[in-house]
Amino acid sequence: MIEPLVFLPGLMCDARLFRPQIDVMSRDRAVTVAPISSGERIEEIASGLLDQLPHRFALAGLSMGGVVALELVRRAPERVSRLCLMATDAQADTPQIAAGREDLIVAARSGRLEEAMRRVVGSDTLAPGPQRIPILNNLLSMAMDLGPELFVRQMRALQRRPDQQGTLRRIKVPTLILCGSHDTLTPVRKHAFMADLIPGAVLQTIENAGHLPTLETPNVVIDALRNWLSVPCRPDYG
Repeated sequence: MIEPLVFLPGLMCDARLFRPQIDVMSRDRAVTVAPISSGERIEEIASGLLDQLPHRFALAGLSMGGVVALELVRRAPERVSRLCLMATDAQADTPQIAAGREDLIVAARSGRLEEAMRRVVGSDTLAPGPQRIPILNNLLSMAMDLGPELFVRQMRALQRRPDQQGTLRRIKVPTLILCGSHDTLTPVRKHAFMADLIPGAVLQTIENAGHLPTLETPNVVIDALRNWLSVPCRPDYG
């Protein structure tokens, strides 16, 4: 049986973040985009998802979705057959970063959600070129549809998220780390750090992408995911 693929979207994103990948990859396997919209703690979000997801699945998370993915792996490693982390960070917020999120929460609550989102994911976090503004507008459209209440919950969850360096060291499934070379929000060095901690992880840097590689370089991501999905699981991977 072909393992199902579960995508976890980033901050204030939905299935539109993975639309190019869904269109292609759903031709030969079940593909699900699981919302990370419930709870004010990463642990709550992960717990709720485990009740809904397949018994065993390939897991790919981008940005905040990667944060939740690591918590799923920590809680139920036997259910994740392989892992892909994109544009994400395994480390907890520093006190300075956590404090800085308070201004963003105030902005969202006072009707300035678009401004808050632009401060979190600005155009400088994406690769330069004519596609930069349309992709940023796509992101803002998703955020405005999801609304300020979700933004506040997700900010709170990120402020309180656990450090997952220990989880990285215990991962025993085929793991792909994908990052864009222009990503200033979660730069390449953070992905290299994760790859160094995960036994046998593959690190792939995409030259023409920033923080949203699934939209910036969709075909490169599709090829990378296909290669990752084709890697056989060793017997000791379960």
